[in-house]
Amino acid sequence: MFKEGWSRRSFVSTLGAAAAALLTPTKLRAESAAEASVSGSKGSNGVRMALSGFGSTGDIYAELGVTPIINAAGTYTSMGGSLMAPEVLEAMRLGNENFVDINQLEVAAGKKMAELCRMPAGYTGLVTGGAAAALLVGYAAILTGDNKTYIRQIPDLTGMPKTEVIIQKSHRYAFDHQVRQTGVKLVEVETRDELTAAINPRTAAMHFTNFLNPAGQIKVDEFIQIAKQHNLPAFNDAAADTPPISRLWEYTQMGYDLVTFSGGKDIRGPQAAGLLMGKEELIRCALLNMSPNEDTIGRASKVGKEEICGMLKALEMFVSSDQNAILQEYHAQLDSIGSAVGKISGVTTSYEYDPTAIANVTPRLAVSWDPAKVALTKQQVTDQLAATRPHSIMLSDDGDDQKKQGPQNPTIWITAWMMKPGQEKVISDRLSEILQAGARTA
Repeated sequence: MFKEGWSRRSFVSTLGAAAAALLTPTKLRAESAAEASVSGSKGSNGVRMALSGFGSTGDIYAELGVTPIINAAGTYTSMGGSLMAPEVLEAMRLGNENFVDINQLEVAAGKKMAELCRMPAGYTGLVTGGAAAALLVGYAAILTGDNKTYIRQIPDLTGMPKTEVIIQKSHRYAFDHQVRQTGVKLVEVETRDELTAAINPRTAAMHFTNFLNPAGQIKVDEFIQIAKQHNLPAFNDAAADTPPISRLWEYTQMGYDLVTFSGGKDIRGPQAAGLLMGKEELIRCALLNMSPNEDTIGRASKVGKEEICGMLKALEMFVSSDQNAILQEYHAQLDSIGSAVGKISGVTTSYEYDPTAIANVTPRLAVSWDPAKVALTKQQVTDQLAATRPHSIMLSDDGDDQKKQGPQNPTIWITAWMMKPGQEKVISDRLSEILQAGARTA
């Protein structure tokens, strides 16, 4: 595995292996722009179908007046998550070839998920309309069971015996909105004693936000132990927490009753798909609470036969992928950018990779500059990258980045995670141009 604190010399030493990886015919990553720029899609005979009207130019976003993005940030939903591999798109096309009973398909897909994700006996899976939808229908299952009256009634919990979900205060986050959407009251706790004191006859479940494990006093393994001691279901939201691949089975094997992952992030399935894993009875009731079943809280979170088929193919490819080879691809792309911009006076580069992190684990290139030599702010650089055409270049700008950089050392972070091969050259050329234009004259 790669280690944090790479030097440029150690990056260069990987280029030979990385070049071989980049030439591998079948990869988890999407094909290059050049390979994909064929007008039309494959028909049932495998031949590309020419389109007329909308899409006939082969540049569908230009036809709509929408600027495409070179993604140097990560698996952001606002940018479309990730790009699917050709094999995933083909599985979706095959899924479109026939009508099927969606409930039957979901049950069969769940069994396939259980096999791929090494679930314990008595567990299965469900393809949902994203990880947020998995939270919604998973908690609906906990609250309603298979009671038809409760299924129609939720989020009105009047007369229902369980109405509260316990969550650590430090684990509150934007997506607990989907938990609250079921009508439950979130009960905040901080310590183990507070948690056990909060458990009462109205407690429906305990919620764990996986990427916030370091922030909470009660860690992931202790949390499930407490839930088991009190015979309460525990839900672990691990939406963005692959890689590593082993995360797919770590939490169900730990005993969590429900676990969700996003399908459209590093697994690279359809953006409108997610994985819900859990005990068979809970998964059965989650399906009762979602599309295609009508008069349910999850009806709006529809997932189609095509997404289900594509999600299974993406999951199969992810589980069998060579993550080390993919890391080498990332390192080669980042080193190409670092080598180019590092030649500019006042500009320095460094590499970050922490395989022990929980969410969004990927190498990043930090590009910093001395404001005495390059008269640009971080915002000016990111704005100019975003204004690049024909493709806008987008970087991440999260709170952690803001904390890591001091006011005297403007820094941007670049990831190769969602880049297509070859886009690193576009970024290095444009970033070099921007930084050189901002260089102070002696």
